[in-house]
Amino acid sequence: MGPADITADAVLKAIAEYDELGREAFLDTYGFRLTSSYALAHDDRTYDPKAVFHAAHKYATGRLPYDSELPGGRADIEKRLRELGFEVRSTPSIPWAWDELILACDLLVEHGWKTLDTTRPEVIALSELLQRLPLHPREKRPVGFRSPNSVRLKTDNILNEHPDRDTKKTNGSARDAEIMWAFLDEPRRMRNAAENIRRGVRSGELAGLPAFEEEADEDISAPEGRLLIRKHYARERDRGLRKKKIDRTRAEGRPIACEACGFDFGATYGPRGKDYIEVHHVVPLHHIGESVTRLEDLALLCANCHRMIHVSRPWLTVDELRALLDR
Repeated sequence: MGPADITADAVLKAIAEYDELGREAFLDTYGFRLTSSYALAHDDRTYDPKAVFHAAHKYATGRLPYDSELPGGRADIEKRLRELGFEVRSTPSIPWAWDELILACDLLVEHGWKTLDTTRPEVIALSELLQRLPLHPREKRPVGFRSPNSVRLKTDNILNEHPDRDTKKTNGSARDAEIMWAFLDEPRRMRNAAENIRRGVRSGELAGLPAFEEEADEDISAPEGRLLIRKHYARERDRGLRKKKIDRTRAEGRPIACEACGFDFGATYGPRGKDYIEVHHVVPLHHIGESVTRLEDLALLCANCHRMIHVSRPWLTVDELRALLDR
């Protein structure tokens, strides 16, 4: 008995068992650890190839294999699975995005900066929420992407950076310490950001927002994370709101000019520059969960001043930028 005895039907039965039991229970049943370097892909889901291969032997032969009967190496497993018509793909790990770290650290704060076990409903719920975040393409996610176990490991890494902990540091990233300090320094701001991300994901509002070019610019950042920045930019680029703001400004007898530096595109460029102006949403990102944008929440800015507000954190207010220009 060996790899040649395993059939496609047996692999499908093993996959069905995997789906029924869930990843961790399936691996425990067959005595395997988590695999992250490669995955068996089937029907838009991914599976641990070695464990599935092992279980498939049971369905093909009626018993579990002896250690000597199945290959231990990745190459042989990949080769046989591909011969049977299955897709096997490499799955490099995906670093945690800042938005994900916000949610993980918020869970720690909610539970008094205590260690969290994988069986806790809150950990399982966070795992499910992280898998819904529109940040990482599904086709690039490894097996067990943001599983309860990975949530526990990440929260442990963050927790071990806490100044009150005297435990040995784990192999976390520099951002683990950064997010921890963000929550210690500005707890209200960061907890509001976490709640707004959760609300936006659950409602579906954040899922359809486009990524903007500015996101890739390291100079433009905010502690509230990428998803709320997307929402912020989407509001600023809403053509309907922009037109209403310009109409309101004109009706009040004020020029369509930058509220920080006073630059008037129409006065400088003539008809070509008439009504050309950018709109800035002045409500802080950690309050961005509010569903209605009022015209009072918008300011007219030239491109340079708008860029200077967003160029580094903390973002400036329009008044702060005007004061900077006055100096």
